[in-house]
Amino acid sequence: MTDANGTSKYAYYPGCSLHASAQEYDASWRAVCQHLGIELAEMDDWSCCGTVHATTVDRMMSVALAARNLAIAEAMQLDVIAPCSGCYKNLRTADEALRQDETLLQEVNAGLAQPMREGDRFEASVLHPLYVIAGSDAALDEIGLGDPENLPRPLHGLKAAPYYGCVLTRPAATVPLDDPEDPQSLDRLLNALGADVVPFDAKTKCCGGAVLVSHNDVALDLSGRVLKEAKEAGAECLVVACPMCQMALDAYQRKIEQQMGEQVNLPVLYFTQLMGLAYGLEPAAVGLDKVMVDAKPLLQSREILPAPQTA
Repeated sequence: MTDANGTSKYAYYPGCSLHASAQEYDASWRAVCQHLGIELAEMDDWSCCGTVHATTVDRMMSVALAARNLAIAEAMQLDVIAPCSGCYKNLRTADEALRQDETLLQEVNAGLAQPMREGDRFEASVLHPLYVIAGSDAALDEIGLGDPENLPRPLHGLKAAPYYGCVLTRPAATVPLDDPEDPQSLDRLLNALGADVVPFDAKTKCCGGAVLVSHNDVALDLSGRVLKEAKEAGAECLVVACPMCQMALDAYQRKIEQQMGEQVNLPVLYFTQLMGLAYGLEPAAVGLDKVMVDAKPLLQSREILPAPQTA
């Protein structure tokens, strides 16, 4: 949303992961927004969105948890940005359901201290950072990504595989923002950053992140298939937009290698981290040191980062 001064401002819903296991995603997204002049107002007293667990147990509880957070954004009179794909999915699908079903809205509001959509209240829309940044070619032009040569650090020579995961584009939005089976927004963004986009068939397959604890062997097998397919396609890194996917593919990569019996050594980076580096931000500002599989040697070999100094 753009205010009277021309500043884009959004209610920011970090969700449980961006303040904990995905701090590099939070840091890099905030840094990119600051660079672009996008203002993020973190929602006061936000709570869990109910994704994964609540959605499989009680639909009403899942919708009500999402609605509570949407009501906070409505009171702020701002559209809400949710960087976690699971949070985005749950908030978005709840929002769509509540827009379409007045009875459901009334039932949910009966249990909320701060009801949604009373009178003429502003109705917040739910957005994912990827679609704010790369929703269209025009959006990319607007933030200075029309020509990689204009960037301080274009990602030339970096063979990057865009990985959307199984949640970001599914279920398809009421007004689709991308193709649920063959999405292109992340491909488009990486091209605009100057990277060599590596197409691979597993771009929307499940990584198993949701069952890392309950069915670890299954999760490692699914993540291993994604990593192996990206590697075989010629990728030097995997680019993600979901903290659960990043954790499964990065933090568990050594366990995946042990289960597969072969080495992968594939850095897994958030798209916001690569955006920040391309804009000239320092590695520490985008949390590059927090990823488990070190990406610095790769980025130095492609002259995206300076080579380490020798004594």
